[in-house]
Amino acid sequence: MKWQGRRGSDNIEDRRGRSVGGVGGVTGLGAVAVLLIGYFLGVDVTPLLEGGPSVQSSGQLSERDRQMGDFVSVTLADTEEIWADIFREDLGRTYHPATLVLYSQLTQSACGNASGATGPFYCPSDKKVYLDTDFFATLAGELGAEGDFAAAYVVAHEVAHHVQDELGILAQVNGLRARSSAAQSNALSVRIELQADCFSGIWARRAAEDFGSIEPGDIAEAMTAAAKIGDDRLQRAAGRVPVPDSFTHGTSEQRQRWFATGFRAGDLGACDTFAAQTL
Repeated sequence: MKWQGRRGSDNIEDRRGRSVGGVGGVTGLGAVAVLLIGYFLGVDVTPLLEGGPSVQSSGQLSERDRQMGDFVSVTLADTEEIWADIFREDLGRTYHPATLVLYSQLTQSACGNASGATGPFYCPSDKKVYLDTDFFATLAGELGAEGDFAAAYVVAHEVAHHVQDELGILAQVNGLRARSSAAQSNALSVRIELQADCFSGIWARRAAEDFGSIEPGDIAEAMTAAAKIGDDRLQRAAGRVPVPDSFTHGTSEQRQRWFATGFRAGDLGACDTFAAQTL
């Protein structure tokens, strides 16, 4: 992905430069292991750990941290331009971009704790995306999805949830989920997530057309990332037998297919996962 030397976003809230000395009574590698278990099980385990984090301000960012911050900023700027154009041209509306919060290990959001256990997420209560850039190392190392475009796909997916929020989809579906059974709520969550994957595909197509930033192999990186974070694959990685009723994001195959749908069509209408008879 060609991103160096390009415009970054002004909508970055950088909370990094703070280190967590330990979570409750668990420190060092023990805390990392517990948080990774929580991530792979899809559960935020931080409330289950005794006490709170001991946070010290280090005030220092490594060269890698600075580079990843620049990368995320450029990627976010691309999403802002693309979605502003789509809203204006296709919907006759103004797109109001999200703020992206960069943090290290643990921070607070209006939706609760953001940590290595939660992974990247969008909080509709404060309209912010929360991202610990160390997740990219997890994505490449533990999950095997390498490459800068795999990381860009993660950013685009979370921004896509903000797009859903802007369109009123997120509030409507979350209202339905609150009145549904656990299985029905999970099924609706899958449709939300797959639509976000499809919107990410639209972003990728427009990035290629508008900025020429897509290089050979980039789309394959995004497809690999989509496969690696499918519910079925993550549950197997956690030593569990996949249970479809518990899925909240979709299978690897579904996530790849909806991303590809958005990329091929480049149109919001192609991403109506809620009208789809089969996912």
